[in-house]
This record gives sequence, structure tokens and C-alpha cells, in this order.
Amino acid sequence: MRVLAVIPARGGSAGIPLKNLAQVGGVPLVARAVKAALRAELIDQVVVSTDHAGIAQAAREAGATVVERPAELSGATASSESALLHALDTLAVEPEVVVLVQCTSAFIDPADLSEAVRKVLEGEADVVLSGAAAHAFLWTPGGEGINHDRGERQMRQDRAPEFRETGAFYVMTTAGLREHGHRFFGDVGIQPVPTRHAIEIDDPEDLEIVRALAPLVDLPEPIDVDAVITDFDGVHTDDRAYVDSEGREMVLVSRSDGMGVSLLRRSGVKLLVMSTEQNPVVAARARKLGVPVLQGLAEKRTVLRDWLTIEGLDPARVAYVGNDVNDLGPMSLVGWPVAVPDAHPSVRAAARVVLTRRGGDGAVRELCERVLAARPELPEPAAPKAALRLGSPKPVVIGDVLVGDGEPVYVIGEIGINHNGDLDLARQLIDVAADAGCQAVKFQKRTPEICVPLEQRSQIRQTPWGEMTYLEYKERTEFGRDEYTQIAKYCDERGLHWFASPWDVPSVEFLEEMDVLVHKIASASVADHELLRALAATGKPLILSTGMSTLSEIDQAVEILGTDKLIMMHATSTYPLPPEEANLRTITTLKERYGVPVGYSGHERGLQISLAAVTLGAVTVERHITLDRTMWGSDHAASLEPAGLEHLVRDIRIIEQAMGDGVKRVFPGEEAPKARLRRVTV
Repeated sequence: MRVLAVIPARGGSAGIPLKNLAQVGGVPLVARAVKAALRAELIDQVVVSTDHAGIAQAAREAGATVVERPAELSGATASSESALLHALDTLAVEPEVVVLVQCTSAFIDPADLSEAVRKVLEGEADVVLSGAAAHAFLWTPGGEGINHDRGERQMRQDRAPEFRETGAFYVMTTAGLREHGHRFFGDVGIQPVPTRHAIEIDDPEDLEIVRALAPLVDLPEPIDVDAVITDFDGVHTDDRAYVDSEGREMVLVSRSDGMGVSLLRRSGVKLLVMSTEQNPVVAARARKLGVPVLQGLAEKRTVLRDWLTIEGLDPARVAYVGNDVNDLGPMSLVGWPVAVPDAHPSVRAAARVVLTRRGGDGAVRELCERVLAARPELPEPAAPKAALRLGSPKPVVIGDVLVGDGEPVYVIGEIGINHNGDLDLARQLIDVAADAGCQAVKFQKRTPEICVPLEQRSQIRQTPWGEMTYLEYKERTEFGRDEYTQIAKYCDERGLHWFASPWDVPSVEFLEEMDVLVHKIASASVADHELLRALAATGKPLILSTGMSTLSEIDQAVEILGTDKLIMMHATSTYPLPPEEANLRTITTLKERYGVPVGYSGHERGLQISLAAVTLGAVTVERHITLDRTMWGSDHAASLEPAGLEHLVRDIRIIEQAMGDGVKRVFPGEEAPKARLRRVTV
């Protein structure tokens, strides 16, 4: 062994009781010192010398060897050098260099520590101590200058820096320590450290200062937890509410949060949203994220404690993210209290981690990425290389969402042509989808002169706008660039994806210019190979409906489209769909045959068939939506009205939670009845 680090950490302290166990950034001071020394490249072993069982336990948990310090070396008058020499004798080692590291410095850069060790190892100095550069003018109580001539005021830049001893670390040759019995001998060198690292904790005020600085000074590190609980307002949002003329409340969230939450759920981390408010906006956002939510909580700490017990979670391995004083209770309960950067000062001071992104601007995504950084990477599901191959379906990325097995069901409100060519009606339907908790809305895009057959173009049709030809009617109800630009903007404001089913190649080009995230292939287009080739060339994710199609026709379509970014939708193209034609077990058939995620596109009345599809593994559900099923138009009768859509999304989220993980066990709620009712006989 060449280099030994010794950290004296006695239990007594005049200024702060058990100071060495005081937490800064959620970590005891002794553990911070141990971790800094362990990360220093040139230090071979780290020892904590202590007389206190709690300090010893914290030191061992941080990775240090513990040397029990005798009572005669643990009093207020015992020197740090005596602890160094006792540790050397106890361990029966004689390293070239011994390092004294003090817990009273909360911020020690391992690189600075290693550089100081190098200087001693290479003979540049016998002793190297940490020092912060200073240009202060020092005075005696009698008004005499100590380090300056009071008659000549020098400019700061003209004065050579002096170094203030920080007390963080002292590196020395072991032979010199034994010979002189103290830490200063021979050639003494300075290892400069930043001023922000140079606060020595002697009294409670110093401790409060370093606690406030910790979120700014500590380098980001992975957050190793099994569960993440978040407040809503100020964490998922920017803590502002937008109220329209009808009194409806909206909030600003970050779309990137959705992908982070999805990846975190896939990694096995449990998530929960807690809110003191009882607000449908909170419920809608939680449904979209696929995260359970507890609302209207008067006492968050008690509710969180009970939830952790029910879930069987160790509070030390749980993160709670808050922004205001009502979050202090639950933050005090967990091992990883986290705050957003604009949180209340008391919340920032209580946090182990302060994020760099604000609520509504990616704070949740940042947290998710730091939690994921501490977890082993999950193996990617095997992707089928070609059509007709068995394999585990690989989730498909659509914008900020993963669509696939184990992910929240991707609910699509199909507006289709139910807007009847009216942009205001389209906006109302977008509101219906957003308020219900859908993740996306879908339209249809046609070039009428291509899609309308010649024999139908001149046929007369009765419409709400009067009598007109069928071609005129299709042109009247078709949205163009201006309408879709406004739709894209409004969907973004409401937090929804939008896309469309193109019915011809020019419509594919149009939607590509609109930069949609995904393309939907209508059941009617399964055999349109020219259209399929144009869609495959976009490289975008594709959703293929399979109504009115044979397996042979689907095989040919998949050969063109490939399976890398493909989602299939089981569908039966009967409007409205009778139950006997639903054939839901085809969901399993398609998944096994093509090895891609499979969803369900429904045209039935009611919710039962769509909900059954979810229990059979549908990863996405698409339903036509309308304001009123009696409205004029071909698709309204088989569409869901607002209340029906809201109930559908609500019940899908309940089913997701109810499906569980398949592991048979006794749940906390069963314990009391079990103790009361179970009869055991032999």
C-alpha cells in the first residue's frame, strides 16, 4: 500500500451534536468524506477512526474500513495526528503517504485530493494542504495592516494571492509524521481548491450554508431508487394555470416527460403522482402518462408512508420530487428528496438533489434519466427481421411515447371526417380527446380527384350545405394546409399527437411536409402497394389497420412495410360492429405471426369490446369520436360521444393496473381477513 487516507470522526462535537452524521445533500458528512477519498485515484485504502457506533455504520455503508478509536484519543483535546498514528499502528501498515481527510469540509473534489497526493509521492513537497486563494486585507484590532501597508492601497490584481487553509485535507509522508508527530514539517505545499469548496463546518450557521450550496456544488449523480413519487403542480407543470372563457383549466407540461416516464416504467421503477388538489387536469395527465395518482391529500406524509408500506418499499430507496412547503413532509420520509430549481427555499434546502430543469420544462424527464442511469440497461426485445417471423414485439417510438407491451395503452381519438370540414368542430373534438386523456387524435387525408372513383364523381348528394356532386362534397369537407397548420398548433397546446390516414401518394407527401410523427394505414389501403411503398419510404412509424383483409394480403403489405417500426391494428370494417364479428383473438394471431405490437381499432357501439381487447394485449385502442352520434355524416353513428370516450380511457387505465405482474402473493389488504378468517388444520 502506498497511500492510506484516514478520516477522524469522533462522536462528540461542541458546536453541532453528532456533527459527522449531519446530512448535507441527503448524505452524512462522514459518508461524503469517505466517498471523496474513495474516488481519488491515488488513494489505496480509506479508514474512518471513530468512537461512535452510528458513525462507524455510516462509514462502512459508504465503503470505508473502520478503526475503533479509544476513549483517551476521543476527547475534545485529542489531536487529529493522534488518530492518524493510532490507525497506522492498529492496521499494522506503513504506507509511503498518509492523508488526513476531515468531515468538516463537505465539498472535496477527488481530483484535487489526488493531485495533492501526487505532489507528495513525487517529492515536490513533504506536506500538501488544501488552500483557497485569498486577496483579503487583514487588520489588527488596533487598526494596523497585517498583510498590507495601510498607507498604500494596492489593486487586487497587483497583489500576489495568499492561501487560506481550508481544513479539508492534509497529505504527508508517513515517515515525516512519525518523526515530527504533527502534520506540518519539511517543505509544505498548497493544493489550490475553489472557494466554493472551502467552507469549514464549525457551527450551525456553517452547516446551513453548505446545505444551501450543496445542490449547486455537488455534481449530478445517478439516483438509485426503486420508486419515484412526484408532486404535480410545479413539478409536472410550471405552477401556473390557464383558464379559458368557459372556466376550463389548462396547464403547461413538457412532452418530453412522457418518454422519460415510459422508459422508467419499463425499467421496473414504480411511479406515483400525489397532489393536494382535486383536479381533473391532474387525473387527465396521469392517465396519459399511465401513472397512478392520489389527489385531494391533506397530509401527504401519512399517505406516502402507508403507500410505501403497501408496496413493500424501503423509504431509503425512494425519490420524492416537490416544489413547495407542503412537500417537506413526504421529502423527510424518503432517502432521495428532490426539488425543482425554482422550489421554495426551504424545499431546496431539504433536498438531496436539485434538478436543473424547471417544472413543465423537462424536470420529470431529467429525473427519469438520472434514475435510469443507476439501473442496468434492459436488453432490447428481439426485433423480427422480416415478415412471418415469430419474436417478442419491440415497442415502437411515436414522438415522446413508447407503444408496445408493458407500456400504457396508446389511446387514439379518431376524428377522421367527423369534423365535416369545420375547423371549429375539429377543435372541439380535439378538446374532447384531450379532456378524456387520449394521447393522440387521427384524421383522414385525401386528394379527392384521385380517391373518388370516376363513376361516383358526378353523383348528386344531399348535404347540410345543399345539393352537390359527390366530388364537390369530398372537396368541401377536405382540410388543406392552413387548417392542418392550425390543427397541429392546437394539438400541441393540448398535449396531443396528431396524424392522419393518407389515402393517396400526394397525401403522404402533404403529411410529410406537415412533419407528422406517424402515419396510419387505413384498412381500405392494405392492398394499395403504391401507397404502401410511399409510406415505407418515409421511415416513419406506421400503424396498419387490418380490417377487410386476409392474412395473405397482410403478408404482402408487411413485406413492403417491414416490421421495424410497424404497429398493427386488429379491426373488422363493419359499421357499427356486431359483437359476433369482433373476433378479438385475432390480436394474439397477428402478434404471433408478425412479431409486432398489435392494437385494436373499434367500430362497435359501447365500450365492452374495446376493453376486452386491452385484456387480450392490445397496445393501442382507436375509436371514432363525435360530439353527438346523431350528427350528419357516415361515421358519427359508430363513434363515441365525450362521456363514452372519457369512460373508455378511465377503464383502460384501471384495467392496466388490475392486470398486475402475474406473481401470486398475499397483498397487504388480505392480511387482516387472513388473520381473522383463515383456518389451518393438519
